[in-house]
Amino acid sequence: MGSIEVIKSWQMVKAAEPDEVLPALALTRKDIPVPELKEGEALVAIAGCGVCGTDIGYFYDGIPTASRPPIILGHEISGTVVAGDPLWLGREVVVPTIIPCRRCELCQRGRANRCLRQKMPGNSYGVYGGFASHIPMPSRELCPVGDRKAVPLSHLAVAADAVATPYQAAVRAQLKSGDKVIVIGVTGGLGIFMAQWAKFLGAETVVGIGRNQAKLDSSLDYGVDFAINSSGKPSSEIRKDFFTRCRKKRIDPKYGWKIFEMTGSRQGQETALELLAYTGVLVVVGYGQDIIPYHLSKLMAFDAEIRGTWGCLPEHYPYIVDRILSGDIRISSLVETRPMSAIAETFKQIKLGGGSPAKRIILVPDF
Repeated sequence: MGSIEVIKSWQMVKAAEPDEVLPALALTRKDIPVPELKEGEALVAIAGCGVCGTDIGYFYDGIPTASRPPIILGHEISGTVVAGDPLWLGREVVVPTIIPCRRCELCQRGRANRCLRQKMPGNSYGVYGGFASHIPMPSRELCPVGDRKAVPLSHLAVAADAVATPYQAAVRAQLKSGDKVIVIGVTGGLGIFMAQWAKFLGAETVVGIGRNQAKLDSSLDYGVDFAINSSGKPSSEIRKDFFTRCRKKRIDPKYGWKIFEMTGSRQGQETALELLAYTGVLVVVGYGQDIIPYHLSKLMAFDAEIRGTWGCLPEHYPYIVDRILSGDIRISSLVETRPMSAIAETFKQIKLGGGSPAKRIILVPDF
C-alpha cells in the first residue's frame, strides 16, 4: 500500500457545541486507518465528491443514515485506484453510488439497483464515504474512465449520481423517441440532467418546471423546449399554465406525458399528480417526507402509471460516462469545484440558500 497509511476525512458527528443552525450534528476533520484490502478490493484516491441534496438531508433534516455517525458522507465519487486489486492499479474510475450484493434474487432478476443488501458510500458502507482522501471499494463495481480529453476527473464525480440517477429514471420510464416529457425540478441538481437525457434519447417535447427563472432560462440550452415558473403557485395554477402553453404550441396536454418528479417537495409531487393524465407515466425520483393525498382510482380511469426509481445499476455506468466524454451529456458548465475544507461552509450555504446552488458543487481533497 506504499506510503498510504491513513484516510483523511471529514466526518458527520454529534455536535459538541450545538448552534442555532444545526443543533445536533457537526462536521469534523479526522484521520482513520486504511483497512487491510482483501482480494478483489481497491483503494481509490478521491479526485472529487459531489454535494448532493441527500447529504444535506442527512445532515440537517433528520434523514437517518444506515450506518450511524460518526460517518463520512458523500456518494458521488471519482478518483484513481492507488492500491489493492492489481488489475485496477493506476486506473481512473467513477464509483457507483450503489454496491449490490450480486447474489440475491433481486440482483439475479436485473434489479440490482434495489438490492436489499446493497451498500452505499456515505450511508451504509460502514464509516466510508466520499468526503475524504481515499475510499476502499470492491473493484468489480468500479467504472473505468476512458480518454477524458479536456474533462477533469473531479468533474466526473457527478456521473455517479446527478447524471446516473436520471438515466436510470429514463430506463424505468421506458423513455423512447417521440415521447412527451415533463421534468419537475429542472432547475435542481438532477433535473437539468434529466432534461438532457430525455432529449438525447429522442423525446419530441421536453417541458421544464422549476422555481428559479434564471435557471429555467438556462435550461432551454440543455434540452428543454419550454419552461414554466412554479414559484409561489398552487399545482392547479401550474396545470393551467401547462395547458395554455401546450395549446399555443398545438400539443395535446391531456395524454401520453412521461413525468419525472425530481424534487421530493410537496409542491413538486402535488404538481406531478395534477399533471398525470390519460396513459401517462409518473416516475418518482426525488425523496421527500410529506404524505401527499391522491385519488388512486384516477390511475384506473386514466390507464396511467406511477413508478418509483432508485439509484442506478452499475452496469449502466460505462455508457453514462461515455455519453459525457462524447459531449452528448454536458456537465462542465454545470459544475463548480471547491476545496473539501470548505465543506461546512458549503453545506450551510446550500441549506440557508433554500435549495440547489447555481451549479453542482464538487469538493476536491485539499488535505
